[in-house]
Amino acid sequence: MSTLTYPEVGATRLGPLPDGYNHLHHRAAIGRGRAAFEAAGAAVTEWRMHRAAGAGVSASAPRAAAGGTVEVSAGIGRLRIGAPCEIVWTAYESDRTGFAYGTRARHPECGEESFVVELADDGTVWFTVTAFSRPACWYARLAGPLVPLAQHWYARRLGKVLRRIVSTG
Repeated sequence: MSTLTYPEVGATRLGPLPDGYNHLHHRAAIGRGRAAFEAAGAAVTEWRMHRAAGAGVSASAPRAAAGGTVEVSAGIGRLRIGAPCEIVWTAYESDRTGFAYGTRARHPECGEESFVVELADDGTVWFTVTAFSRPACWYARLAGPLVPLAQHWYARRLGKVLRRIVSTG
């Protein structure tokens, strides 16, 4: 039984993003060629990208799989905030790899976020973060417009981290 906190499950895969949420779409070129695509896809789906960006990750499996759970956390010591999620879809395709997770109870936000790596016909490897979310707890509501700014900052950070992972092998 799913414990997701929103009804629009899968909207980051199929679109359009639902009304009533803040929307995020960030796309960045992170490398070129099949080897870069495979390295990026593994880093995304095996949680290395999130960890390298400074997030804590506690996952039910070493690789993203639909129905699995993951808790991503940020902060230090007692100021660490956990964000429980469930993997709602995955893509392990020849030119597209990634997943989306949706929020579960105790997550400060309500919504879904996807992380996808694609190999374009010209050989460019693209990383895309797509999300829709709204505050689910008092401190997220209190933070107001700072939350979408932080989400955009984190999406850009993930792209930079993934580019570094791909370039260093």
